[in-house]
Amino acid sequence: MKNDPRRRAPDHRVDRDASPTLAAWKSARGDAAPAAKGVCIDCGWGRLLFGHTFAGSKELVEALRQEKPGARDIAFYVSDPHVVVALCPQELFLDPSHTFRMYFEQLRPRATRLRGFRVRRIGARSDVEAVARIYATRQLVPIDEEFVWEHRAGRTHAVLVAEDKATGAIVGTVTGVDHAEAFGDPENGSSLWALAVDPQTTHPGVGEALVSHLLEHYSARGRAFLDLSVMHDNKQAIRLYEKLGFVRVPVFCVKRKNPINEPLFIADPPEQALNPYAAIIVREARRRGIAVDVLNAEAGFFSLSFGGRTIVCRESLSELTSAIAMSRCDDKRVTRQVLQVAQLNVPAQREATTRAENSAFLKLHERIVVKPARGEQGHGVRVDIRTEDELEKAVIQARQGNEPVLLEQMVEGEDLRIVVIDFQVVAAAVRRPPEITGDGEHSVRALIEKQSRRRTAATDGESAIPTDDETERCVRAAGYELDDILPAGERIVVRRAANLHTGGTIHDVTGDIHPRLVQAAERAAEALDIPVVGLDFMVPEITGPRYHIIEANERPGLANHEPQPTAERFVNLLFPQTSTGAA
Repeated sequence: MKNDPRRRAPDHRVDRDASPTLAAWKSARGDAAPAAKGVCIDCGWGRLLFGHTFAGSKELVEALRQEKPGARDIAFYVSDPHVVVALCPQELFLDPSHTFRMYFEQLRPRATRLRGFRVRRIGARSDVEAVARIYATRQLVPIDEEFVWEHRAGRTHAVLVAEDKATGAIVGTVTGVDHAEAFGDPENGSSLWALAVDPQTTHPGVGEALVSHLLEHYSARGRAFLDLSVMHDNKQAIRLYEKLGFVRVPVFCVKRKNPINEPLFIADPPEQALNPYAAIIVREARRRGIAVDVLNAEAGFFSLSFGGRTIVCRESLSELTSAIAMSRCDDKRVTRQVLQVAQLNVPAQREATTRAENSAFLKLHERIVVKPARGEQGHGVRVDIRTEDELEKAVIQARQGNEPVLLEQMVEGEDLRIVVIDFQVVAAAVRRPPEITGDGEHSVRALIEKQSRRRTAATDGESAIPTDDETERCVRAAGYELDDILPAGERIVVRRAANLHTGGTIHDVTGDIHPRLVQAAERAAEALDIPVVGLDFMVPEITGPRYHIIEANERPGLANHEPQPTAERFVNLLFPQTSTGAA
């Protein structure tokens, strides 16, 4: 390999500030003929078609047209993508992605050691199941779990996972393909595919560690370079790759026009401007042939029409919810009164009045929650108030104009959201407050910002951790200041409220909750007389019967509960004649 002209630096290398022509780049890299012809490598989610191994453009087009339903094939290293697309423009398109390359002679050793998680190859069926879960969470094409398991020890594919040392949970994955093993690549290359990190992990640097380990894996095998393809607008990923030393090269991908790839080759549909909570319903309606009219994308209003019937919705709130039912949920005092009359368990509560009376309530319950009587998305909520000074400040912060403020007994346990549609439980999820894990290098503030960026990217901008007085209070309660370096492995909760919009995480537990919790949720929906509702429970354990109902949300975010069939059941409620019976 020492005399290989492809490995001489820096004269063959593509500089990120330069714009070499494809011909010049080919000349610099050398264009040895591949050892195999028409190479297609199955990856479990689709095939990689190595374009430069095909005899011509026509042969590559025919191979792309053999893509299986539900799969995403990628033609990579396509020398003449314009010709390939022109041969079948009704079926093919040029993928709007960039290709980045790491020449291994430029590879820098990792400067930091992993803390709190390890990177390894998959070794158990549970690893494959975890990879499939992460793919679903990040809305990647589903993998064939059996395929991945059967090829786990092969030399062509390498599937790495990041494992939390404390819990054993899989928090990230990446797949590599060895070109030399796959088709005797004379350029001795490799490539990276399907990098995905669990958006709810607290560990910083998981994606970087997975990429670094894959680089070291193929460098140790004596490969010359590693390539990857990334969407042109994925700025966060591009920053990571450039930080690691990747450079952009003029390599192109061609894909088929299938439903999976639709957002890449057609104009954004009207629902593209909707938030995730409205968009999930609109997509399900369109799938059933229900007409959609987006009335106000910013506010989440749309109408659905089928069979001469039109229903206006605002996300999961529809005309089927009466004004009375909505007002019962809108005012947390009224919610509690209705549920108490229905003999459901609710915490002690009173309206904030004088300082003396507020202090007496705090003294009685020792730890309380302060929140506006009306409001949503966790605004103004302060959890685990223990002192009179904290209480006075929390009441001031919770008061919005002349809105009443409530003091509520703090109930310990898991924060459980149960979604009820048509008076039946459809989904349940534990909501956990945002927390960070120290690495011994970054400040608490920097770790919060990293975690917030990950949550924002994973939720289309719906979740972020604010750095405000409440966050600072929680950090100080844990014994730190925002600018302190958090020791490696140290985990702290940075906000006590487990609200998605302020950085909380959501974990599906639909199949695990106790039957009494199901019964309580359905009774609560009936008492409120509301067809769609998200009920907030506090429970000592999700598998046990004890509970307190804290609040009711008349407009629950159905997108937060995928893969449970919340959108399907919602559309069934509105247009039962379109139901397939599958949900």
